[in-house]
Order: sequence, then C-alpha cells, then structure tokens
Amino acid sequence: MKYQNLQKNDSKIFEAIINEEKRQFFGVELIASENYVSESVLEAMGSILTNKYSEGYVNARYYAGNKFIDEIETIAIERAKKIFGVKFVNVQPYSGSPANLAVHFALLNSGDKTLGMNLSAGGHLTHGYKVSFSGKYYKSENYGVDKNGFIDMDEVREIAKAHSPKLIWAGFSAYSRILDWKSFREIADEVGAFLVADISHIAGLIAGGVYPSPVNFVDCITTTTHKTLRGPRGAMILTNNEEISKKIDKAVFPGLQGGPHNHTTAGIAVALGEVLEPNWKNYAEQIVKNSRTFAESLKKKNYEIVSGGTDNHLFLVDMIKSRGISGGEAEKILENFGITLNKNSIPNETRKPTDPSGVRIGTPAITTRGLKEKDVQKIAEFFDLAIQNPKNQNLKNEIADFMKDFEIPGIKI
Repeated sequence: MKYQNLQKNDSKIFEAIINEEKRQFFGVELIASENYVSESVLEAMGSILTNKYSEGYVNARYYAGNKFIDEIETIAIERAKKIFGVKFVNVQPYSGSPANLAVHFALLNSGDKTLGMNLSAGGHLTHGYKVSFSGKYYKSENYGVDKNGFIDMDEVREIAKAHSPKLIWAGFSAYSRILDWKSFREIADEVGAFLVADISHIAGLIAGGVYPSPVNFVDCITTTTHKTLRGPRGAMILTNNEEISKKIDKAVFPGLQGGPHNHTTAGIAVALGEVLEPNWKNYAEQIVKNSRTFAESLKKKNYEIVSGGTDNHLFLVDMIKSRGISGGEAEKILENFGITLNKNSIPNETRKPTDPSGVRIGTPAITTRGLKEKDVQKIAEFFDLAIQNPKNQNLKNEIADFMKDFEIPGIKI
C-alpha cells in the first residue's frame, strides 16, 4: 500500500496528501506553470538521495561519499547538453528565482542597470520588478507590449539605448507569442549588454522543436525544470560561454547556495531522459494544439483573448472585458468547480495585482493527462458554464466525471 508508513506515523499529513491526490485527479489543472511528473520522477524524488550532502561540484565535493551523486549529476548535465545543444550546464539551482539571482550575481554588480519585460505585460518578478531583489538591488527598466499585445522590438531598442543596461532579459511568465531572439541579440550588441533568455515556461516546447531556441543568440539561459519540461521543481543555467559558465558555477556555489538537493537532481535527470524519448515532440506539439484550441473555443464564446491567440502553451483572458468580473473573481468561481488557474495582470492593467483584470490559462498538465482538441473544447465549455452560472450545483460533478477518464502518473483513485 502506498504511504503505509506515513498513514501509520502521521495520519494528518497522510490525509492531506490523499485529499490533494483527489483534488488533482478530479480537477482540471490549467495553471501554466504546473504539470504532472512521471512515476519514475516521483520515485527518484522520494529516494534515499535526500540523505546525502554534496556541497561543491562533480569530482570537487567538500564531503566524502559522493561517488554515486557525481554519477547522477553528470547524467543530468549530459542530458541537458544534448537536449539544448549547449556546452555547459549547472543543474544545482533550487528553483527558477534562485537561478535568475545567480545570473545577476555572476554577471553584474549591485546597482548595475538591467532591462526586462514589464510584469503586467507578461514578464517575471525576477526580471526587474520593484518588489523583487532584481528591482531592489539593480536599476531596472521595463519594456512592454503594443496595443495588440505583441512586443514591439523598436520600442525595446529605444528603451535600451536610453537606459544603457548591462543585462537584458528575454523571457516571460505570461506572454503567448514567439520571442524574436535575433532582434534581442542585435539590441544587446548595440548597447553592449549581456542577453539572458529565461525559458522556464517554454523549455519543453523548445526541446520538442515547436518553439525556436535562443541558444545561438544569448549569453546564457535559465530555466526551471517543471512546467513544460515536466520534471521536478528545480532549475538549470545553460551557456556555451566557458568564462560565463565559471562565473555561474561560483555564483550558485558557494555564492548563493549550499549543497544541492540530490533527490531533485536525480528527478531532473530522469525527466530529461524522458524528454530525449522520440514521443516528446508529439507531446510538445499537442500542448500547443490544445492551447490554440482552447483560446479559439473561448473566442467563439466572446471572451477577449490578449493578443488574439497563442503560439505556445498559454494565453491570457481579459475577464473584465469578457464578462465584467475580475480575474480574482473568476479564479474563485472556477476553483469551486474544480477548474484551477491563476488570476493574472494583463497589458495596460488598471487593477491591483492581487485582483487583476485577467486570468492565465495553460495546457501542459491537461496534455500530460492525454486530453486532445475535442476534450479541450469540452473544458472550454465547462469554463464558460461555470462563469455564467456560479451556482450550478451539478456542474462540479459533471467535470469530475469527465476528468476521471484521464490518468495522472502516480495517482490511483
């Protein structure tokens, strides 16, 4: 029996885990930064590797007994190199934000200027937002999107020339279109800045060949290992520049972190092995097909989609314009029916971040469960029915009954 020791020794935690399994199994997961890992990844994450302390790097540890940890970390590194076509990889960052902090720490001095995407336009906290370390300890300027929801590279160039940043971030957490890596490189060269791509959201799509890779245009890359990569909650930093790689390694350890989380490193290695399998491309393609289908289905129901559609795994819906309710209200209504997504700021946001105008919808998790276009159309119908009639008592059961036919790795109900 799964969790038998936990059930015996800590019934409260056991009960919470079982309830969370039920929530995931019967619900619709539309949070763009979430996914379901395989049972193999779960096994690695729950292994005795968590017992070992491994400060340092392969063949250069500060503790003895790391022979097999070195093997695991090397496998993770080599698989990442093969997938993304890079020469140097650090797999030790604890998560995406620490990885981005390490890049700042490696390439900049406190007070240096940076340029990143505005949070309300789809950027990330760690790309220079004022409440983040990246906005507090560095002089950050932001670029946004035009009235149609697309990045205007001419505007980015103007801001870069006026601001003269030492580092430019190209990446997002809520932008549904293709980034122009080549134009970002040209702008960075014009102002003498480092160019860093944060591909946390699109790494799995890049690995599957359905989103262009920044490798040949940037100085280094950061990415989380969950989201579209479908691994555990960790991160990596990649580069083809040996000098930058040495600075990154020193920034991660001993600059910012202690020993790596070895069970996570193993989980990353396993997940990257799955990315190297032939069917990964099909998975990545299906994520995008599902995302486009979802956006088009909602458009047909007169929902306002930011930029009019999507080229990747996510899109934003302006709920104020669509149905006269805020993103926060929509999030709560939908969660009551087992549909989980997140409220999100939209371009030219007029509301506060805690209750913005929009919601963000992503398709990696439902694609992992095996949903195809016709199923996504049904989810869009559920979405609309819930928003139209929040007191519909039968809809939650109908949604749960629909979702029970789609498996989740590691969950048996």
